[in-house]
Amino acid sequence: MSASDTVAAVGDTPAYWADACKHLMKKDRVMKRLIPQFGDARLQTRGDAFVTLARSIVGQQISVKAAQTVWDRFALLPKTIAPDSVLKLKVDDMRAAGLSARKVEYLVDLALHFDNGALHVKAWEMMDDEAIIEELIAIRGIGRWTAEMFLIFHLMRPNVLPLDDVGLINGISQSYFSGDVVSRSDAREVAAAWAPYRSVATWYIWRSLDPLPVNY
Repeated sequence: MSASDTVAAVGDTPAYWADACKHLMKKDRVMKRLIPQFGDARLQTRGDAFVTLARSIVGQQISVKAAQTVWDRFALLPKTIAPDSVLKLKVDDMRAAGLSARKVEYLVDLALHFDNGALHVKAWEMMDDEAIIEELIAIRGIGRWTAEMFLIFHLMRPNVLPLDDVGLINGISQSYFSGDVVSRSDAREVAAAWAPYRSVATWYIWRSLDPLPVNY
């Protein structure tokens, strides 16, 4: 994979998006119907790598609204939301912001991985998806799904297929199988036609369930 396939973007939107839409509409009957429904809406990225992953940890197993409330409180604690600043925070202050003991441990581990050079952040642009996933899941509190969301929403990788994502499986069920139960192998078979733009197709499947884009 070349660097141009990874984070190349116009503004905050991937440079490959228009080509991906043309490809998907040509290869897939559902995409041909689905993509035009959402006009100029595009995948967008926000924040830096550490903030994106920290937000994903804070938001685990709680509602979006609750996650935002806790994040807003937590964000007031350090001078800047950066690994070295988070490592200086007191556990009691983090707990008082609404974080569980386990999430405090996860955030500290995340900060340590960034601070001690365990993550090859500057090399990610040239690394393949699986190599990045392997680095990220070594951090406590980050599993494969979170790593795949990071690849899609932060690094804007074009060909990620998050088979652990409930929304993707439900969307494939509704759009391709008339609502019947869909296995991972069924989903993988459908997505074979989406390559090399499985992230883009996944994004449109999510939109078919919820027209409002989510940014991680």
